[in-house]
Amino acid sequence: MATNVVAAGGADGPREEPRDERPPERPQPSRAASGPGFFTIYKKGQGYWTRMGSAAGAVLLGGLTAYNIYVYLPVLIHFGTTPEGQARAKQIAMASAAGFFVAFAALAWRLMNKPGNVDFLIATDSEMKKVNWTSRKELIGSTKVVIIFMFLIAFLLFSFDIIFGYFFWLIGVLQTKPI
Repeated sequence: MATNVVAAGGADGPREEPRDERPPERPQPSRAASGPGFFTIYKKGQGYWTRMGSAAGAVLLGGLTAYNIYVYLPVLIHFGTTPEGQARAKQIAMASAAGFFVAFAALAWRLMNKPGNVDFLIATDSEMKKVNWTSRKELIGSTKVVIIFMFLIAFLLFSFDIIFGYFFWLIGVLQTKPI
């Protein structure tokens, strides 16, 4: 029985290195030449919530801008007061708004999959996981303190305003009596 194991100690002859009997690996085709496709998500699964928040903000911004284009463009392009002219202006506004939304969505998709931007979103997501969020009880207590001090400062400013108003009225700087 032959073995490749060399025991320590007894052999005086040259030692034989164990052979690697795996087949040689084939070279993998390089994707660097062709690059990833447009719809490929860079580092998928990382920074999920920051990506979703950014996507929601982009959809909201693009949708509201497209809506404003649809509403205000017929006012800017006037084809007369006839129903045909108004319908034509609405069609152009609808096409412009849809075109803007598609172009904006493509730009947002590209920017949210750009490696530098994705790495920033992933880092933001990991930092947000480290944040020590306050409890509900602490949040309510802090909110009460802020509201109380807001009303206190408003009352003090109102009082000082009234006092100085009467003072300046008494010395003749103001011609009309405050409140």
